[in-house]
Amino acid sequence: MTGLKRTAVAALAQELRRLNVKENFLTDNWDALTQNKLPGAFKVQEASLELNKTLNTEELSYVKQGEEALQKALCILKQDTEWTTEIKTQNGDNVVSKVLPGTGKVFKLEAVLDATIEHVYNELYEKVDQMNLWNPSVKHIHVLQKIGEETMVTYEIMGDTAGNIIGQRDFVSVRHCWKEGSRCYLTGIATESKFMPPQKGFVRAETGISCILLHPTDNKNKTRFTWLLSMDLKGWLPKSLINQALSQAQVDFTEHLRQQLSTSSLSVSC
Repeated sequence: MTGLKRTAVAALAQELRRLNVKENFLTDNWDALTQNKLPGAFKVQEASLELNKTLNTEELSYVKQGEEALQKALCILKQDTEWTTEIKTQNGDNVVSKVLPGTGKVFKLEAVLDATIEHVYNELYEKVDQMNLWNPSVKHIHVLQKIGEETMVTYEIMGDTAGNIIGQRDFVSVRHCWKEGSRCYLTGIATESKFMPPQKGFVRAETGISCILLHPTDNKNKTRFTWLLSMDLKGWLPKSLINQALSQAQVDFTEHLRQQLSTSSLSVSC
């Protein structure tokens, strides 16, 4: 009987672990998060437990990848020193950079947008598959899998650059959304998908980390926009050229986003 009880307890524990991957992941990191006073500290929600009951192993893996990317981004966001200025624009947008062990060069853009957090979230997450309509740096984007309301896997083809010096690049990424209080985090990181193996004629580039933080200003009709970006475009291009292109790409993206926000209407609440 003792052996049977032990077997039953082990089986139950395994099932609980499967259903509570998100809770366990956040609990394991809770002490580190609270001690370091990271912004947007995680809170486990009952809805996520219900979602996990319907996910298979592959889908749970994507959710975990998204959550790990978010944790990594939170660690970077709390670092306030030793950033080097890359670009300062006349409208107040700033891009700074920092080299981090194990990650490489990370760029951080900070700006203020004339739109609500809900509106910006809607354009960047709910309508992500329409981004190529207003962002010239994206030729094509497609949602390969949507996993609940917070996670998706996307395929993206980079738009042509001046002189096409970078060449054809495509990406497969996990995108994850996390809302905590008045803040909204949109993270992304490179992954693999059986639905989109490497394509002939394209170099499969990788997003090391991407995290957009939407947080409020004193004006509820404006949004503070912070964007972390680290990317490996692969190929033969020198790092100096890639780094220069990435910082300018952040500025260009933000300007295109402003234009889109000024002409689009909000149809989905955050």
